[in-house]
Amino acid sequence: MASIDLNSDLGESYGAWRMGADDQLLDVVTSANIACGFHAGDPLTMRRTVRSAVRRGVAIGAHVSYPDLRGFGRRHMTLPPAEVAADVLYQLGALDALARADGSRVRYVKPHGALYHDMAVDEALASAVVLAIASYDDSIPMLGMPGTAAIAAAQQHGLAGYHEGFADRAYQPDGRLVPRSQPGSVLSDPQQVAERALKMATERTVVAVDGSLLSLAVDTICIHGDSPGAVESARAVRAAMLASDVALTPFTAV
Repeated sequence: MASIDLNSDLGESYGAWRMGADDQLLDVVTSANIACGFHAGDPLTMRRTVRSAVRRGVAIGAHVSYPDLRGFGRRHMTLPPAEVAADVLYQLGALDALARADGSRVRYVKPHGALYHDMAVDEALASAVVLAIASYDDSIPMLGMPGTAAIAAAQQHGLAGYHEGFADRAYQPDGRLVPRSQPGSVLSDPQQVAERALKMATERTVVAVDGSLLSLAVDTICIHGDSPGAVESARAVRAAMLASDVALTPFTAV
């Protein structure tokens, strides 16, 4: 039986401000990318999300970011790689402390937003983040898009790098995501999202915006927790996978 991991960006509420339907998504996904306070999230939100994930047997990932609460981590920032590395280490350690307090631990790292996309092309930045993770625990893998500088840096420095696909985002012909500033970059129709996710899991392909078919071998598929209809899309993806005998399992240990 084929298998795939389904992940979602969660724990993105902040204080009295609420975002996403975390508990509903945690009933569906197998891995949770939990915000660590730099683009979203706060210590109490982090702890609540960790506990909800632990109760459901969902793998916990550190969703690390540039220090950009106001911009939700989606603004590109020019920072020294050493500063970004320290920020990543700070976030990873904070979430891991909360996870360990509830009998679990951080199982992987997924950079968020602008950091994720900058690491895809900036070799120095990618290496700095990878080395920060490895300095904490070199058994913790990192998520990234296939064929990027981020994955190459992980391989170069002996860190496991897992490939991620996005069922609810449009792809450019070069395999990069369509920028969120462009119309049609975020997909909200649950059936369309489910069909794309199933093709990623079973055929290792995705259709780009120009109609071309891209090869896309991924280990995990993301449904963004802040996307319109995220819960409905995640449920549709899960149903499509199970109907096609594709098991949903974490790509790493729980």
